[in-house]
Amino acid sequence: MNGMKVEQQTLRHLALDPSEDMILEARRIVDAARERGIVLRLIGGMAVRTLCTDQAFCARPHADIDLVGLFRQVGETTALMQELGYRENAQVRLASDYRQRQFVRPCRHVHPETGRQIHDDDHVDVFLDALRMDHDVPLKDRLELDDFTVPRTDLLLTKLQIHRRTGKDVRDILALLKDSEVAYDDRPGAVDASYIARLCAGDWGMFHDVVTSIDVCERMMGDFELSDADRAQIVLNGSRLVGALDAAPKTLGWRLRARVGTRIRWHQIVEDQD
Repeated sequence: MNGMKVEQQTLRHLALDPSEDMILEARRIVDAARERGIVLRLIGGMAVRTLCTDQAFCARPHADIDLVGLFRQVGETTALMQELGYRENAQVRLASDYRQRQFVRPCRHVHPETGRQIHDDDHVDVFLDALRMDHDVPLKDRLELDDFTVPRTDLLLTKLQIHRRTGKDVRDILALLKDSEVAYDDRPGAVDASYIARLCAGDWGMFHDVVTSIDVCERMMGDFELSDADRAQIVLNGSRLVGALDAAPKTLGWRLRARVGTRIRWHQIVEDQD
């Protein structure tokens, strides 16, 4: 009887807040990986929600769990996910040229009103060594800087580099800019503007989309419930970041590509973004 009560409580919890359960599941996976010496870190919207102090502002539905791992540990990662009740979707491995893995299990999340499953299955995407979307964001050597998520600096960059921004992308960027300190060094808990600037100094396309994202998000602040203090913090952090990007010495390749500008596509084409 006690087991049945626990299961009923779990189901009620999932119906009320499936996103919270997904964060708990992500932590279960990361912790289980750590016990086995496997490096996995949370990325995407749920990572933003984990790092930000204003949970009410960050709260939004999430479709899946996004993690980053090491390509050299892909065998161990696959075995771990199978132990945890997932099976691999091999089509994603092939479609991503072996740079990404996806693991699925039957959906356990239901809509609180209809009682129907909110998605066909629960799936976990694991990016390997880097996030390859509109632009490539290297993560291989940065995954052990924080215990559960990718570093705040890298998380913000993965959002700013998006070319086709959605409302949820804008919300995530605003959340990070208002709840973070943008600094010019790699101090704990801050966004390291100098690191982002160094990456963008060698890639004009990334530079262009990062600067554009900051401008777009500042212009869209009126669409969100933000205090005057929040808006001021966002503008301050945005200006600090753009200042660092402008000041960083650019490579010859950057300068040559800048002459072409947007006359030729400067970003990769991706099917889906979180």
